Formats: sequence, structure tokens, C-alpha cells
Amino acid sequence: MTLPVLQVDALHHRFPQGKAFAVRDATLTLYPGEVVAIVGESGSGKSTLLNCIAGRITPTEGSVTYQAADGRALDVHRLSERERRLLERTEWGFVQQHAADGLRMNVSAGANIGERLMGQGERHFGRLRSAAADWMTRVELDSARIDDSPRDFSGGMRQRLQIARNLVTRPRLVLMDEPTSGLDVSVQAKLLDLIRLLVARMHLSALIVTHDLGVARLLAHRTLVMRDGRIVEQGLTDRVLDDPQHAYTQLLVSSVVAP
Repeated sequence: MTLPVLQVDALHHRFPQGKAFAVRDATLTLYPGEVVAIVGESGSGKSTLLNCIAGRITPTEGSVTYQAADGRALDVHRLSERERRLLERTEWGFVQQHAADGLRMNVSAGANIGERLMGQGERHFGRLRSAAADWMTRVELDSARIDDSPRDFSGGMRQRLQIARNLVTRPRLVLMDEPTSGLDVSVQAKLLDLIRLLVARMHLSALIVTHDLGVARLLAHRTLVMRDGRIVEQGLTDRVLDDPQHAYTQLLVSSVVAP
């Protein structure tokens, strides 16, 4: 029996004021090689749930269990800060909505990619530079720009660089928070094609937060719909989007297809 890479059980998180919940009773599983989308309107709790899963926010209740490469079942919120950061540098990736938040803007493109390898102990300059150039090519960036600053890149190029930075260490799990938000439509389409290709080739497990149902349809095997902090519907993506059962999901889908 295949074990899930990620198991989230009865997760709750209150707003800082302590009166209302940002996430309420969220339960989900993610299996090896599976892509799951979390969709919903702004304020539905999608990004808060993702950050709780990543260990960046401590939930009020519930647990997040990650099945590590060595077979250990790790309670994410019982890890020390050092252990969590090591996990982030090795077996996990986190692609931010705004690429500048996921990059070091004061160092070169190549250094951004190589830094994660250095976190795994690689110190050979030639190997670091070669890996960085290779990954720039993989994400369709000109490797001749390896010494350029991310500040000189367009928004779409920065997002590609952030993806390269995350994937260079060949993580098992990638968390993405609105990875195409704010980009031009043509740039979004190319980036989505790239993400789909890399996820499939690397057999990655991925959780993708998005408000765009088209992104979910293109990338995700399963889709979870959130409203007011709760997961109100989940299932195979085509089923959820083509035959929604919950009234809120029906409203979301109809708002996209309406003329």
C-alpha cells in the first residue's frame, strides 16, 4: 500500500484576534507524484492552510505529517527550527506568489540556484555553476545570464528562476502559492506548461494554491475547494469542475463560464 507523502488531519488556525478561524477542520492527503490544487476566492483560507502545512504558521489544532525519503513519519510542527529549515532546503520546495519573496534579489541568478546546493554541502564552484546553468536552461532562461541580477529579469523570468532555485535539489514535495498570479496571460500559459512538464518528469508531489480554476484543471489530479476556512468539496479535478456538488463550487464554476 502506497503511503501518502503528506497527511493533514483536522487542522484549525485562528486569526490573531483569536475569535474567528482562518482554517477550520482541514483534512487532506497527498500521494507520491500527485498534484492537488486548493482553490477558492481571496480570503477563503487557501494560503493560510498552505503556510500551516509548510510549518511557517503554527496551527491552533491538528497535525501535519510528512513521510520523509528515509521512511520516517515527521510531525512538521514538532520539528525544531533547524530540522524544518533542513527539510526546506532538501526534500521540500516552496514557490512564492511574488518571486522576489522567494529569491535573494541582491545576488546573481546563478547564486540563487546554487545556494540550495550549497545548503546540501556542495562547495565545488565548477559543479555549482554547471548545475545553475543547466537549470536555467531547463526553465527556459538564457544561461548566458547566469551572472545577472534577478532585478534585471521580468516577472515571468523571475518566477522561472524561483522554480529553478526550488527544484535544483530535486525535492519530493513542492508547495506553490499562486505561482502565475499577476503575470500576463501569455506568460502564464508558458509558465503553466513548464510547471506541468517539470512536475511530470520529476514525479513531484505538489500542492498548488490558486484562485484560477483553469490552473487547477491544467495541473491538478485532484482539487479541493475552500470557503471561509473550510474544505467544502474535493475530488478528481474534472469531476469537481464539470459536476460540482456544493453550491459554492457551482457558483465558482459558473462565474468562470458565464458570458
